[in-house]
Amino acid sequence: MVKIIASSVRKGNVLDIDGKLVIVMKAENIHPGKGTPVTHLDMRRISDGVKITERYRTTDQVERAYLEEKTYNYLYEDDMGFNLMEPETYDQISVPKEIIGEQSVYLQENMPISVSLHEGVPVSAEIPARVTLEVVEADPVVKGQTASSSYKPAVLSNGQRVMVPPHITSGTRVVVMTADGSYVERAKD
Repeated sequence: MVKIIASSVRKGNVLDIDGKLVIVMKAENIHPGKGTPVTHLDMRRISDGVKITERYRTTDQVERAYLEEKTYNYLYEDDMGFNLMEPETYDQISVPKEIIGEQSVYLQENMPISVSLHEGVPVSAEIPARVTLEVVEADPVVKGQTASSSYKPAVLSNGQRVMVPPHITSGTRVVVMTADGSYVERAKD
């Protein structure tokens, strides 16, 4: 375990609080005009998903858990979770569905996923920031719309809805942000 000062804790860090692993959801340093500066941490316990809120003085020490970062390729989903494969050794692991969460709709075969492991157990996963998907359904352009500010609804190949510019038609491949599902650009391929 590595001890770090509370003010250096960031979102996504994994800490060891009283022997239990927690992932930091939100970290905020508060510097009041008078009094001691504090660090406010919103965390989620990895073992059971319970949310915890703690306040520390910015100089207090917290224990940061040692995590091993590995990149895996996405294979398929089953009842147990998402099955990933390590590209060099072909070792397979299963990641519980709640670790990837709502972003799982953007998973594609062979997509590289960065997984943080603690003693061989996956504790967090990160999928790429952008994915390329095909538009399967797009509303026709309404005459009189100006191209600068008007977007129209479209349905992507994974079933997600997204707002796209008027020139995007069904069959076009587009790049989408996985964090919020927003349209970025037309795919270059």
